[in-house]
Amino acid sequence: MPASIDHFPLEIRTCEMHTGGEPVRIVTAGYPDIPGTTILDKRRYAREHLDHLRRFLMHEPRGHADMYGVIPVEPDHPDADLAVLFCHNEGYSTMCGHATIAMARWAVDQGVVAARAPRTQVRVQCPCGLVTAHVQVRDGRAGMVHFESVGAFAPLLDARVLVEDFGAVDVDVGYGGAFYAFAPASRFGLDVRTSPARTLVDAAWAVTCAAKAQLELDHPGHPDLSFLYGTVLTDGTNGDDRPSANVCVFADRQVDRSPTGSGVTARMAIQKARGLAGVGDERRFSSVTGSVFSGCIVEETRVGDHEAVTVLVGGEAHYTGTARFRAEEGDPLAGGFRVR
Repeated sequence: MPASIDHFPLEIRTCEMHTGGEPVRIVTAGYPDIPGTTILDKRRYAREHLDHLRRFLMHEPRGHADMYGVIPVEPDHPDADLAVLFCHNEGYSTMCGHATIAMARWAVDQGVVAARAPRTQVRVQCPCGLVTAHVQVRDGRAGMVHFESVGAFAPLLDARVLVEDFGAVDVDVGYGGAFYAFAPASRFGLDVRTSPARTLVDAAWAVTCAAKAQLELDHPGHPDLSFLYGTVLTDGTNGDDRPSANVCVFADRQVDRSPTGSGVTARMAIQKARGLAGVGDERRFSSVTGSVFSGCIVEETRVGDHEAVTVLVGGEAHYTGTARFRAEEGDPLAGGFRVR
């Protein structure tokens, strides 16, 4: 069903980027102020009162089923340089690594944070908490970005769920700013490098539906963070000898083209919980496009009652253009639509 737009004229300007192939549509002008005392208040307000603008930007004809967006908002954290809401085909996520990487580079290039060689610190308030990014600067140009995650932990290991068409499947659940279920694709007779994307999406989506119904998740910080965001299918390796391939299916069957920064964070927390990685250990992870993120445990910490870690995630974002999106009065599809 097409969404409606009731206010004309409407124009929203954006900067277009990608990180490892995953789109990042950054709103630069035309969005209304989003009220709220905290960033989670702002996220809730956007979901309840401004969702027509998310659909306007994310859905066709301006976007597509796998579009991803960033809405800058006023920070409420005293140490933040900027704050952001993340949006996608279904709603608003609590953390996004690939978008954080792009936003940090954009903030340096746009002068939101003054560039300092060889590395500039950008503190981004995300709905899950404050994330500190470190942007490499050379000849006045921002490049590679590493960000320090919020506390990451693994609340469930080898949790058994009954998955439609596949039966009993053991999954790990990790939190890296959002909760994900993890399982090797081989448990479904698939290979993340060679199997058709549709079969991977179907399997991952079946796991997400089963895990949401059968597993109880709780984040000690806030109930708004206590939900399963998606499922990551892996190649079963750890990323120490060579990049470990994975595919992340999140929101409403949306496929991440990047290795998934919050997923990398959660995978490192799971490796720590299993005794496969410790402080100082770096791993590499690759996506469906072949792009690679690094993940390194930099310290041990706690999140509520959970043993947790801080992970340094590295990746690179690139510009693809700018846009001025308009809604023309009389256009019955002006508000956006979805085919699948």
